[in-house]
Amino acid sequence: MVQQKAMPVKYFTAVGISLTVLMFSCGKKNVPQSSANTATVSNTSNAANPVIKKPAVKKAPAAPVAKVIIVNDNVAKKSFDGRLYYDVDGHRYWRNYNDGKYYLFNKTMYSDPAFKPH
Repeated sequence: MVQQKAMPVKYFTAVGISLTVLMFSCGKKNVPQSSANTATVSNTSNAANPVIKKPAVKKAPAAPVAKVIIVNDNVAKKSFDGRLYYDVDGHRYWRNYNDGKYYLFNKTMYSDPAFKPH
């Protein structure tokens, strides 16, 4: 019978090191960023420390809130004490029984007799 020679330890060590290097060389930490980045790079400072400027996000201006509106009384809702109100975009308008218009809520409406039903 022919006996096979045992593989030297150097061979196993070399294979082990190369597999380890191969596995850890493709980690996420070592993958470069794509060139399709939306941020722009400014080279005003030195080249070793580039400054990344992000585009500014502009908010739309808030729509102005009307102080007085005119609403048909059939679409207005009634509160528990009989007063009429109408809600628009999160703002509540109460009916003034003297002139028939709806006014944006404020604290003085509780004591004002013009906002109480007759």
